[in-house]
Amino acid sequence: MDEKKTISRTFFLKVWGDNACFTRPEMKVERVSYDVMTPSAARGILEAILWKPAICWYVERIDVLNPVRWESVRRNEVGVRMSPRTDGIFIEDQRQQRAGLFLRDVAYTLHAHFSMTPKAGAEDNINKFQEMFVRRAQKGQCFNRPYLGCREFSAHFELIPDVASIPEPVRETRELGWMLYDMCHDASADIGGHVHTCTDACHPSFFRAQLYNGTMDIKKAEVRS
Repeated sequence: MDEKKTISRTFFLKVWGDNACFTRPEMKVERVSYDVMTPSAARGILEAILWKPAICWYVERIDVLNPVRWESVRRNEVGVRMSPRTDGIFIEDQRQQRAGLFLRDVAYTLHAHFSMTPKAGAEDNINKFQEMFVRRAQKGQCFNRPYLGCREFSAHFELIPDVASIPEPVRETRELGWMLYDMCHDASADIGGHVHTCTDACHPSFFRAQLYNGTMDIKKAEVRS
């Protein structure tokens, strides 16, 4: 297949919620969010709406629609996980109080496309999955509830029909520092001039993030493991 038949058009999806936490991996105990949604979190939202082995999502750009606001929360968490080999957990013995620095009142516009993968069958094609994604996003359908970094922070979503309808991002420009890009198993594949990380999760990769007039452009990101 030639390149034009293996890469979809760009979709625009507005997502929003009351709170979000895109956790910084360097924070070992306390949950502290990045200032802006990470590309991997954006990909997770898209995959919650439509995921098939035949396609792989790539996030091109994230627009920040609301000013960055913070909320500090202290809460109780359980310090261990349930296992089939255990008889149960006595919460009073495993309870831990931890602080979290979360984002509040967040809204973003995701610019993303998908590409066909080697797992695509003979009956799979770009138009089929484009129509499937549009139909599901318009109806609010999803395989699992999308979330904003942590599962407890559910996300609302709405398909933006065209470029003219894209909301204006906030007018803010600043460096965001090193940000988690995705989990990678091998070197990123270059498809159509864009960097894709579509392989099994094994190790984290990062990039230098910048917010320019409310937009984080990921197309030109130099991803490093």
